[in-house]
Amino acid sequence: MRRAMSTALTPVSQITDLDLPGRMTMGTRHHWAIADVAGGARLWRLALTLGWLDIRLRYRGSMLGPFWLTISTAVMVAALGFLYSKLFKLDLATYLPYLALSQVLWGFIASMVSEACTTFTEGEAVIRSVRMPFTVFSIRTLFRNVIALLHNVVVIVVVFAIFRMWPGWELLLAIPGFVIWIVDALALTLILGAFCARFRDIQPIVNSVMQIAFFMTPVIWKADQLGPKARVLWLNPFYDLLEIVRGPILESPIAHMTWVGACGYSAGLCLISWSFFVYARGRITFWI
Repeated sequence: MRRAMSTALTPVSQITDLDLPGRMTMGTRHHWAIADVAGGARLWRLALTLGWLDIRLRYRGSMLGPFWLTISTAVMVAALGFLYSKLFKLDLATYLPYLALSQVLWGFIASMVSEACTTFTEGEAVIRSVRMPFTVFSIRTLFRNVIALLHNVVVIVVVFAIFRMWPGWELLLAIPGFVIWIVDALALTLILGAFCARFRDIQPIVNSVMQIAFFMTPVIWKADQLGPKARVLWLNPFYDLLEIVRGPILESPIAHMTWVGACGYSAGLCLISWSFFVYARGRITFWI
């Protein structure tokens, strides 16, 4: 016998209102940004693995791998060294080590700035599918460029060995400068990575600016060639940052204003980068 269907209503739990705040406070934004940096620091092994994988994929199928970059840098240093030593009437024994060191260090800076623009866009698939701190991608980009720098250090060692020019204990003074470089590189990846994810036209502009900065910065020429006008170089942030690492290796004295300028520019960069990252962190996923 079929049971009659009951028309009584089954009581359910009381539905609560879903309250989604439309705007986070600045304190909340800073909290999530700090949590992102802390989470990226905890996942540093993953970031290094991703950076190493990038290098392997970039030179997959190549016999020499990253050493092709070393060879191209060596050829560039040799060609420019012999040419500009004649044009500037400089001693090749002192100019070529200076050029080799400057070219390798500038190559790291230029590559770091260029790849900082694609920090988040190149990880689009991972960002959209896996919840991961954005700082992981910053460390990944930094480590990838550090590996390339270490391969190019071979050029510096060979040139210094040929001309029997070995740095002394002053070399250790370059360590604080390189630490500043590391901090600045991470700051660049956060601000340029997010900004270029929103505006894709920024990267060509950044590359053009770096080409101009290459000729405006003492890389293939020396600061003392400007004579008394060399004091205006402190207005060039690339000169200050380059000199705090290059100077100790070449055993050349570094003016106090150079260190002040480098620390000041770095502090300004970190402040601007952090402010923009705090604002844009929650939007990066949607921008890419």
